[in-house]
Amino acid sequence: MGRRPLSRLLLVASLALLAACATLSRPPISEDARRTVALLTSRTSEFTDLRALADIAVKRGSDRLRVQGVLLAKAPASIRFEVLSPFGPPLRVVTVHEGQLTVYDAVKNEAQVGPANAETIEKALRLPLTPEDLVAALAGRIAPPSDLTSAELQPPDEAGPSIDLVSPAGRRRVWLDFETGTVRQVQIYGSPFNALVKYRRDAGGALRGFDVEAAQSYVTGSVNYDNLVEGSGIEAERFTIAIPKGAKIQGIR
Repeated sequence: MGRRPLSRLLLVASLALLAACATLSRPPISEDARRTVALLTSRTSEFTDLRALADIAVKRGSDRLRVQGVLLAKAPASIRFEVLSPFGPPLRVVTVHEGQLTVYDAVKNEAQVGPANAETIEKALRLPLTPEDLVAALAGRIAPPSDLTSAELQPPDEAGPSIDLVSPAGRRRVWLDFETGTVRQVQIYGSPFNALVKYRRDAGGALRGFDVEAAQSYVTGSVNYDNLVEGSGIEAERFTIAIPKGAKIQGIR
């Protein structure tokens, strides 16, 4: 094998040096930031599942969607949403479980099946979030990434104090009450769809819904809850769906 050109060796060395400098220049995580990360982690670990009546309204450009139904969510990444019918069985069922998205349309007797990710969930529910981020958003609990590389407290702004959480997968900025760990809003960067989620709560802090904005994909929406119940215990089987025989099945991606 011939010798590498000197210019290429210098380029490789320069890139390695820049990477090393970037690593060395990353500020250490302060004790206050560590306490905040631990608080977020503790609040997230308290969540197991929720069920509620949900009103979902989403706008993408000139396209509008509004549906009402029964919502189930289970940590870390399982979801079931049934679009209610005035009479009879649900008109539509959307499930996310074990990395798979299934959408069944009872009126057309058609099903779509594919991998569960931000792109497919955006097509099914118009909410551009990964399964994990969507369950976190539905629950109002934001878990710091397990591979956290930096955490830095930010000065208060109009939404209050916040913390920046950075991992190889991207960045989260979380606004929260530093005493209770209650999340006010979260900005998600670095995913296929950057998104801002703002929570609505009653005077006692109970979650009533949230608003989401993904400006880059021209998506805005809201989710409103009624009769929300947490921690009732939802079996994993509730997040699977038996597609009826004879239904037309096609892939979604």
